[in-house]
Amino acid sequence: MSRQSRWGLIGCLTCEWLALGIWVGGLLVLIGAVIPAVFNTFGGQDSGGFFLTKAFEGYNRFVMGALAVLCAGTWYRWWSGLQAVAVSRVEMALLLGMTVIAGIIILWLHPQAASLQAEAFAVKEEAARKAAFAAFFRIHMPVRSLYMVNLVLGIILIGIKAKRSLQRDGVVT
Repeated sequence: MSRQSRWGLIGCLTCEWLALGIWVGGLLVLIGAVIPAVFNTFGGQDSGGFFLTKAFEGYNRFVMGALAVLCAGTWYRWWSGLQAVAVSRVEMALLLGMTVIAGIIILWLHPQAASLQAEAFAVKEEAARKAAFAAFFRIHMPVRSLYMVNLVLGIILIGIKAKRSLQRDGVVT
């Protein structure tokens, strides 16, 4: 392997690990720190809800960047043809699943949930507000579930990459 391709692969793997760190770590921070902080400090459900919608929109932008990096890195490793950095079918399936789920969230469900949330917060009459929130939560619950599935898939992908690193080093067979 040439020195140039070696450094290319090191850079590729570094960027892939960073993208997975953003993907998994970003969601863990939102779930474990931001959401509780928002609902324990903001003055009401409306302002806290709008803040979280914006926070998840920012996270979604990071996810799109992470997906681009993961796909490019996977392609580069496949293109290199080196067995030490080969792309397994399981890794490809996980990345495809993560991409599809992120696409469903980012392109379809999140915009719809944000719109329904804004409508619910705008309604003042109690019965209409209750109905608007019911419509919002019918979309919001699947979005939350899909975020959790994508979190688990990202953690599994990290585990697969860690195991491959240890196998390459002869630590694990």
